[in-house]
Amino acid sequence: MTKRILFLFNHDAAHQAAHIAGIAGELALHAPTVQVVVACGVEAIRHKVAEIIPAAAHDRIEWRMLDLSAAEQRLLAPINKVAPVLRVARLYRHLDLFRSVDLVVSTERTCLRVRRRLGAAGPRFAYVPHGSGDRNVAYHLELAQFDLMLLSGPKLVDEMVRHGITTADKCRVIGYPKFDTIDPAVRKRFFDNDRPVFLYNPHFDPHLSSWYGMGEAVMDFFLAHRDYNLIVAPHVMLFRKRLHYSLEYRTAKLRPDIADRFRAADNILIDVDGPNLFDMSYTMAADVYIGDVSSQVYEFLLHRGACYFLDPNGKPADGVAERYEFWRNGEVLYGPAELAERIPHWRESAALHRAEQDRLFAYTMDHRAGETSVARGAAALADFVEGR
Repeated sequence: MTKRILFLFNHDAAHQAAHIAGIAGELALHAPTVQVVVACGVEAIRHKVAEIIPAAAHDRIEWRMLDLSAAEQRLLAPINKVAPVLRVARLYRHLDLFRSVDLVVSTERTCLRVRRRLGAAGPRFAYVPHGSGDRNVAYHLELAQFDLMLLSGPKLVDEMVRHGITTADKCRVIGYPKFDTIDPAVRKRFFDNDRPVFLYNPHFDPHLSSWYGMGEAVMDFFLAHRDYNLIVAPHVMLFRKRLHYSLEYRTAKLRPDIADRFRAADNILIDVDGPNLFDMSYTMAADVYIGDVSSQVYEFLLHRGACYFLDPNGKPADGVAERYEFWRNGEVLYGPAELAERIPHWRESAALHRAEQDRLFAYTMDHRAGETSVARGAAALADFVEGR
């Protein structure tokens, strides 16, 4: 009997699409006993998913939009600027769709509201994280409600078990599906010179992000030092809202805008909402990574390089610099002045941290030459729904 697997893309931006879209395409092409359903919240995400999935698979997929009525959209849109109410409303509006499938595959836990609403009448749920799994939020206790986890490497399995979220038998290591969407040998050029390219990739969380207190100073350094190129490519959600609130830390901040002097500089490229934010173009093009808590650092480390992490909350009293394991991939700094001092030494920093980067990358990303993550993920899902 045909099993129905729904791939859920219920977000307001397309940054999570590449983590599961390829698996959907692989299943559609190579699993004849599976009907793949792709459900999207907004049209822009549907277009991105369609770009990732091979054209030959499109006709084998049941495409669904999680539409809301015009009245619902008007009512909820203002609130959605602060809380993700549109995502929740889409789920409840389309419960019949979820009743019709055997398994839901998602990159985030909002979908678990469907499980709580439908109970035994609903499908089972599989989780594919859209990050590296170093922050506490990556191990939220709600994740225990997933029946299966497809994880990028043994680190995530170890941490899921250590946090009491799941057991190892419910986890499958498949690698990082987003890597299958690019050619690692291709590095785009965004500047017409051979100067080193630095990528600044701040997060949106108002408690953890360096953008709110340091972003302008970081850009000012590069404005004054034209022998370096800078790409400013924040997490896409940073510029989707003016006011950001962290549920994890109960902190709210207004997002600073970008001054015209930075946009006019010929050695600074600023992108807050373009397609290159989603396809690893910037992480692949950069020689040096500057960030805070974004897991995109592991995408940068596909080709290794110097990493600088800005901690806006100061050095811990106990002297422990690495609040997160991925900060061991580079240097942890506590202000723009420290960053300015270390930037000229980026080559030495890259060499110093290379061995640790190799270790952490292998532990976090089970990347195998000649074996795609999407194929491994598709096989794991097919086995699961068939009871193998």
